[in-house]
Amino acid sequence: MQRIVFLDRDTLAPQIRLRRPRFEHELVEHPHTAPDQLLQRLEGADIAVTNKVALRADVLRRLPRLKLIAVAATGTDVVDKAHCAVQGIAVCNIRGYAVSTVPEHTFALMLALRRNLLAYRQDVIAGRWQASGQFCFFDHPIRDLAGARLGIIGSGVLGQRVAEIGKAFGMVPLFAAHKGAQAMGSLYTSWNEVLETSDVITLHAPLTSATRGMIGRAEFQSMKRRPLLINTARGGLVDEPALVEALEQGWIGGAGFDVASVEPPAPDDPMMRLAARPDVILTPHVAWASDEAQQSLADQLIDNIEAYVDGRPRHLVTG
Repeated sequence: MQRIVFLDRDTLAPQIRLRRPRFEHELVEHPHTAPDQLLQRLEGADIAVTNKVALRADVLRRLPRLKLIAVAATGTDVVDKAHCAVQGIAVCNIRGYAVSTVPEHTFALMLALRRNLLAYRQDVIAGRWQASGQFCFFDHPIRDLAGARLGIIGSGVLGQRVAEIGKAFGMVPLFAAHKGAQAMGSLYTSWNEVLETSDVITLHAPLTSATRGMIGRAEFQSMKRRPLLINTARGGLVDEPALVEALEQGWIGGAGFDVASVEPPAPDDPMMRLAARPDVILTPHVAWASDEAQQSLADQLIDNIEAYVDGRPRHLVTG
């Protein structure tokens, strides 16, 4: 019998069905797991399921029975994969489930900011429409997406889908070459040109040692067209104190973020102070979380576990 322990089941919405694997098993689900609960909860486990609970070497080396870590997400930075390789623990992740939900959220943020929807909504509630004395008022600028240059950092399935949607709006998509790269092929525009000429910049890159803090003070200062910055990827991609400065100095026109470097951010965190600005929208890491996407994730999670137990592992992550 396989013992499966889901460490943070509440990272999936309660309406999402997690079907039972077809092999003989014991499935234990915990809503959340604190670091000091890990060893007790994973004792005797063959398979650990985690979304955001970190599994590091100091814990893994004390779990000799553990054979698979099934990550209920695409990003696997919560797992010490180098140690897993040494210890013979397989790591698998979820792929392709967010190809609609994340791009849609990206454009929801983009449209709301370009068209100042939240500001106009607040004005209507406050009675500004009646006070205007006419059929409309123009207190906040509105910009079309059509004709705007869309800088995309990250050319995976999400970045590609964002480009497709951008083209449908009449935007001009530009895939940024890697920072510092000299030549990456005809698909890519140089990193500097994307920063300097884009009207909207959207991030769809993984968080790695190479990408952490890749948008910082120097990058913001080079954004000559005062673009919107949209981040539905990972909070650590952007230097958050530099983001505060960029907004305060007017180096960018606004920010739509679904992520932060610390989640949830503390009440006095810079990201929470930014959230009250009219040119900022901060959502609580829910771009991935449409019901359809979450159910696809849950189904794929069990598919991955069944495939491993059947001796045909899939979606393995090694680095």
